[in-house]
Amino acid sequence: MFFKQKKTDMPTAETALPGRAEVLPTATHHFVNGNPLKGPYPAGSQTAMFGIGCFWGAERKFWQLGEGIIVTGAGYAGGLTQNPTYDEVCTGRTGHNEVVFVVFDPAKISYGDLLRLFWENHNPTQGYRQGNDVGTQYRSGIYTFGAQQQTEAEASRDMFQSGLTAAGFGRITTEIVPAPTFYWAEDYHQQYLAKVPHGYCGLRGTGVACALPTGVTTAA
Repeated sequence: MFFKQKKTDMPTAETALPGRAEVLPTATHHFVNGNPLKGPYPAGSQTAMFGIGCFWGAERKFWQLGEGIIVTGAGYAGGLTQNPTYDEVCTGRTGHNEVVFVVFDPAKISYGDLLRLFWENHNPTQGYRQGNDVGTQYRSGIYTFGAQQQTEAEASRDMFQSGLTAAGFGRITTEIVPAPTFYWAEDYHQQYLAKVPHGYCGLRGTGVACALPTGVTTAA
């Protein structure tokens, strides 16, 4: 009885849409900086992935960091459906989150900088929603590549929780897990707010500052 499933209910293997084996086509190059979306990426670059609600506004936040950001991309992750479409994700029956994939140069911008942007630009206490956007696809998430990112992300959560609590907010609901498979969203979603500057963006921060150490990292 799929019609009874709410968009705030995660699907099971039995209720999830099956998806497809074929990879969906998407853009080849970043609309803003011209870099190839799927690489090859420069030697020494690192990857990160975040869910902050609607990926249109979230992706813009990351590419606007400028120098040090090699590529940003909109996509889907964390669910059960293989190679989902946007329409399928919006049904709530894929389990996927709308996420932003980031490739960055750690010699110019740190993972801590990305974490600070993440925490300050949405409300991580809302569960399966961001503002008026409701559903499992809008959940807060940090998807880590390696043990160091996992450690930093968990430490940043604990630090930011202190600030949120002092400001009267509830508990953080952000999922922090090793990065699952990332599925690129369709062409028109990539850098959407650069193509449609007055398009929808529902992101709202809490007004609480993130006190994480940020800046350029250097090799030991």
